[in-house]
Amino acid sequence: MKTLIAPISSLLAGVALLLLGHGLLNTLLTLRGVAEGYSTGMIGLLMSGYFAGFLIGTWLAPSLIRRIGHIRTFAFYAALAAVAVLVHVLIVNPWVWLVLRVLYGVSLVTLYMVIESWLNAQVSGEKRGQVFALYMAVNLGALAAAQQLLSLDTPMNFTLFALAAILISSALMPITLTRQAQPALPDMPATDLLQLARIAPLPLMAAGISGLTLGGFWGLAPVYASQVGFDAAGVGLLMSITILGGAVLQWPIGLFSDKHDRRVVLLWVVAIAAVLALVITPILSGSLLLGLMFLWGGLAFSIYSIAVAQMVDQLHPDEILSGSSGLLLANGFGAAFGPVVAGGLMHLFGHIALPLFFAVSLGVLAIYSFWRPRRVVDLVTEPHGHFTPMLRTSHTVLELMPDTPEVEAAPASANEAEMVDEHPAAQEEPLPPRTGTL
Repeated sequence: MKTLIAPISSLLAGVALLLLGHGLLNTLLTLRGVAEGYSTGMIGLLMSGYFAGFLIGTWLAPSLIRRIGHIRTFAFYAALAAVAVLVHVLIVNPWVWLVLRVLYGVSLVTLYMVIESWLNAQVSGEKRGQVFALYMAVNLGALAAAQQLLSLDTPMNFTLFALAAILISSALMPITLTRQAQPALPDMPATDLLQLARIAPLPLMAAGISGLTLGGFWGLAPVYASQVGFDAAGVGLLMSITILGGAVLQWPIGLFSDKHDRRVVLLWVVAIAAVLALVITPILSGSLLLGLMFLWGGLAFSIYSIAVAQMVDQLHPDEILSGSSGLLLANGFGAAFGPVVAGGLMHLFGHIALPLFFAVSLGVLAIYSFWRPRRVVDLVTEPHGHFTPMLRTSHTVLELMPDTPEVEAAPASANEAEMVDEHPAAQEEPLPPRTGTL
């Protein structure tokens, strides 16, 4: 393990510091917005601004990284993210905050992309799975630990905003001190969502609903917790418990899905999560609510990972990278709409609207999961894909997935490229169009 961690320790330290600050800020802004009297609809819009910026940054970041390099790009966007954090507390205005959230989302996805593309370059093919699992553990652990920082001070003071900015800025130190060579950023294959919807409609739907649900959770769960009677420390505890549930329960769920029909496992996971959301609705506080949120988090965080594994089962190996990128895009769009929808419903119906939103969203997916396999031709590749716990970060993390083929290097010289062109028969035949419907 030491030989595995040592070459990437600076990258893991950087992402841990980054996500400590990021995890603290996301919950902190929601609590500060509640204290300032912002409506839940406005808070939902603010949280959606972050996910919108995340999607925008996905297209903007690669060209900048290629132009000025990984370290300078990381320094630029870490500084921008830290500035955005501090301006939140200097100018307390929801519309200014919305602009800041978009800029912050652009910054975060670019920072993810720098770290993840660097990880890809440092890891050999046989170790990708181990590094991927370690990276996800650091992500979830940092996000869970960040919630406990809320107990250090009240959201109305400057302290927690300063701490978030300090942590994000501190991520610069291990990244800029690394002795690893800066890698080239590979091109991602084009993503065709319509083709993916024809080939693997269930995974695409599951990824979108997962984003919708968890977008609502990240954006509005702190509001929900405060409205049912939790103080700032209690809000942090509820968030941490839910995230830990997602970290702990994904593994047994994943192992079970690897040994059984993954579509049936997805149906049961989604259906049970929807029922748990209904059960949570009348519960106002206490250990019972925390226990149920732990279970709900384990199920809800597993949905996207199951969708990716199911997609791997249904695609040819050379389609997996673009397919994974498509699921990431669907998940991102869902996450951008989730806080707006959940916030609007909570504005109209109060705190019970959030668990009901979870229940309805997951219930729709459960119905679709039950109906769709009856109309799908299962085009499973061999060997089967394996469940891998994952979060939605940037598309560069997809190359670390153990089931994703490594991107082949470009020809070393123009002569080699000409040799390939001179022998077109040796090139692979294009795959025929496929559809998942009967």
